[in-house]
Amino acid sequence: MGRSARRPPVARVAVGALAAVVATGLLGLGYAQANPQPAAPDLPATTPVAGPARPVERTHAAEPGREADADDGDRDSQDADSEGPGRLRAAAPPAPRSTPRRAAPPPEPSQPAGSKPTPHPTPPVAPSMVAGTPCTVAARACVALGERLAWLLDDGKVVRGPVAIQHGDAEDPTPLGTFAVQWKAEQYTSREYLTQMPYSVFFADGGIAFHEGTQDTPSAGCVKLDHENAKAFFYYLQVGDEVQIH
Repeated sequence: MGRSARRPPVARVAVGALAAVVATGLLGLGYAQANPQPAAPDLPATTPVAGPARPVERTHAAEPGREADADDGDRDSQDADSEGPGRLRAAAPPAPRSTPRRAAPPPEPSQPAGSKPTPHPTPPVAPSMVAGTPCTVAARACVALGERLAWLLDDGKVVRGPVAIQHGDAEDPTPLGTFAVQWKAEQYTSREYLTQMPYSVFFADGGIAFHEGTQDTPSAGCVKLDHENAKAFFYYLQVGDEVQIH
């Protein structure tokens, strides 16, 4: 009985030890909650890393025969982004310089703007003359009153003449100028003078004509020829042929 009274029972010892453990755990948990001090994880020592080196530009000349791959475009874009707009401006081709437009020359003072140029008059060309006559090559019958001569012409050539003629006087002169044959009559009688005018070839107003007549008296304005020449003029000249009287 005495020994049992001095030594506590085993069950009581065990319960006391368990209570001490629990109390200790609770105290530690409360301290941890009141003063949380998480420890930093152990990290390996780091060394500074150098930045990426500037890539060397590739050219087809440096690496002949190698085709550009898909990464070249990415590297070019990265280089452009890293170097900023300065490189973009330097790489861009210069803008083309516009050629200054030349102003149109002002119009000449003598020529108003928008008006048609004034044609310069062409000097008239002198008509070709038929040699030995006062007439041009356009004439088919030619008369020189001052010389009392007449010719028949064909394209500038004399086909008959010169032949003698008789013309009008001061009261009834033979008109000067260029005329054309109007009509013909082999047998004609003047109504004004009641005289015969065989082989008449009329070429001017007022009844002026070549016809057969005497050579010793002046006419009333007509050109008189002897019989043979009057016939020749009558058959040669046609309506519309040119007659020149000088």
